Amino acid sequence: MSLRNIAIIAHVDHGKTTLVDQLFRQSGTFRDNQRVEERAMDSNDLEKERGITILAKPTSVEWTPPAGGEPVRINIVDTPGHADFGGEVERILSMVDGVVLLVDSSEGAMPQTKFVTGKALALGLKPIVVVNKVDRPDERIQEVLDEVFDLFVSLDATDEQLDFPVLYASGRNGYANDDASLRSGTLQPLFQKIVDHVPPPALDVDAPFTFLVTLLDRDNFLGRVLTGRVTSGRVKVNQAIHALDMDGNVIETGRASKIMSFRGLDRVPVDEAQAGDIISLAGLAVATVANTIADTSVSEPIQAQPIDPPTLSMRFAVNDSPMAGREGSKVTSRMIRDRLEREAESNVAIKVTESEDKDSFEVAGRGELQLGVLIETMRREGFELGISRPRVLFGEDENGGKTEPYETVMIDVDDEFSGTVVEKMNIRKAEMTDMRPSGGGKTRITFSAPSRGLIGYHGEFLSDTRGTGIMNRLFEKYGPHKGKIEGRKNGVLISNGAGEANAYALGPLEERGVLMVGVGEALYEGMIIGENAKTEDLEVNPMKSKALTNFRASGKDDAVRLTPPWKMTLEQAIAYIDDDELVEVTPKTIRLRKRYLDPNERKRMSRAKAA
Repeated sequence: MSLRNIAIIAHVDHGKTTLVDQLFRQSGTFRDNQRVEERAMDSNDLEKERGITILAKPTSVEWTPPAGGEPVRINIVDTPGHADFGGEVERILSMVDGVVLLVDSSEGAMPQTKFVTGKALALGLKPIVVVNKVDRPDERIQEVLDEVFDLFVSLDATDEQLDFPVLYASGRNGYANDDASLRSGTLQPLFQKIVDHVPPPALDVDAPFTFLVTLLDRDNFLGRVLTGRVTSGRVKVNQAIHALDMDGNVIETGRASKIMSFRGLDRVPVDEAQAGDIISLAGLAVATVANTIADTSVSEPIQAQPIDPPTLSMRFAVNDSPMAGREGSKVTSRMIRDRLEREAESNVAIKVTESEDKDSFEVAGRGELQLGVLIETMRREGFELGISRPRVLFGEDENGGKTEPYETVMIDVDDEFSGTVVEKMNIRKAEMTDMRPSGGGKTRITFSAPSRGLIGYHGEFLSDTRGTGIMNRLFEKYGPHKGKIEGRKNGVLISNGAGEANAYALGPLEERGVLMVGVGEALYEGMIIGENAKTEDLEVNPMKSKALTNFRASGKDDAVRLTPPWKMTLEQAIAYIDDDELVEVTPKTIRLRKRYLDPNERKRMSRAKAA
């Protein structure tokens, strides 16, 4: 059976996972009456809840040409669209021989499109461009194609790559056509294009077995499962193999105890795999991502793709608040260390370093979303953590000057809000590089902005644009340090003691600012209970209750009506806090607190900082 390996790449929400769904349905992977969830590839809970893809996942479909002929097995890798998970895309592109580039018929080429396309073109892959969502009322198919062509030219594509085939599709309705005006049909033209345009793996089947690990996961029964593409030769079950690192040193030797191939959504055990197959392999205990697994006669490792460096870091500390250990089951630094090391193993875009005091860890990643997803996953597993404000990782240029990461920010907003957005971005030291109308009363503005200024801006941006603005970010370069950037303007309300919040006390406090706690919530000294309307922090007593006397009825003025408290999500809380504050994350609650709970300690630290 002939073989094709492809990856589906695109910007966020351009319809990658939905298209894979339809490819499944139309290739006969599912029975006609089989119940299948939407976006079947988004398999973990967080992916389903957020409607985004976080992990790159391989799958395969079998397609028989309608005219008859030999069936073709197409291995498809579904990739995430968010720049934060770009590390996933960079790795898997070495497994495939061609890419399907999806572009939204209205939004066109976006920052992430540029990032993934650049990576694919650099590896010499020839893309098939699919203009998706052609049934949108605001489609501008021809302009989008021109944008894609210009993008390819700017990324130094070869003449072969510029001569790309184009299909017009709707992933949701399950059709693709050569003609832009058709709005019906099937995905047969796409299957045909993949078979015609993507070359079969040109690899040596008779050479000794080699295999580059690109993904790693754990199985309760099989232990470490390594996924990648067989680069040469054949591998059989129980064959003797060893793992080599980048320098060609043998890390461990063992046997291929289980070989699994992808069939639709399932991994199926097979006895043998050969060059070009995408497989999962079990049997090794130490080998990790970017290692080469090979026959014991091989001593030359395969060169892995270098990965872009992380740009943002957060401190994960043991939860040391007065309420620690009430909800979570995993609260010690040893457990946190083991879990973070496990994460760094399988996710190459994350780096973990232990601090000197041994009870906190610096975790560096690509962005707030990536680290937010990691925290959310840990929280669901029963961990309790204290999380600090994200900070960017600075670098140095050749002259010893300080540099910091910059991002390309592309913003689509309604015309009436464009002035506010430009003003806010200027405050955050961003430079506008382009501004053009994108039709339908919207403007597209492009900035080059230091990552430091963008931390915590997204929530404010949504409220400035009444929820209609779309912001896309992508790492651009390390550039000169921009100096001081204004952070949060408002101070916070801090509880001055421990106890339960009382309606009698919260009523008057509403005048001071916005409350984040409701009646009856347990509080402790140093916990943040709301946002102050002024710039300085204010210590308040939210536990005060009414003194009872024998002169008046005690229930007369108890009916205090409070505004519902402002409950933050995890990402909002991380973006909101200042340098001297932490987010306390437990399986059930998210609290904000000062780093130093004792007021005298806080004063001493602020004086030391000022000095």
